[in-house]
Amino acid sequence: MTTTDSLTLNPVLRVAPAAPAEAAAHFRAGLVFHADVSDVAAALAAGGDPGFVVLDSRSTAAWDQGHVPGAVHLPTALIPEQARQLLDRSVPVVTYCWGPGCNGATRAALALAELGYQVKEMLGGFEYWVREGFEFETWEGRERRTADPLTAPVDSEDCGC
Repeated sequence: MTTTDSLTLNPVLRVAPAAPAEAAAHFRAGLVFHADVSDVAAALAAGGDPGFVVLDSRSTAAWDQGHVPGAVHLPTALIPEQARQLLDRSVPVVTYCWGPGCNGATRAALALAELGYQVKEMLGGFEYWVREGFEFETWEGRERRTADPLTAPVDSEDCGC
């Protein structure tokens, strides 16, 4: 079997990888639009002004069930009419919703971008915030759950990413 035959048969390489420069541009672009839960948590925990505001785009019932401490609550449907009262257009916004199976944070980020805000989406949403063991608030107060070993290191604060 020739190399060409193995590439044709291999589902991973059936479509060849991008050239390194093209791949670098693609992955850099992803980082322009996304932040992960651990990076957001680290920036907030560092103290002082993180340089961004976190926005929870879910319903009031979802917010009451739990949210990132210090987040602004603004459901996606209300962004066009309320964003200007709650957010400073000069401060980047990091949106989140439930988790990877929900595109609410993407819709919220789009609505904010269309209003002239700099915006990123927090990958993993509230689900991964909780699963990685970060403190969250509910209507009853603050809580923290043990980190899920499938989403966060068990014996370290740093995953090495």
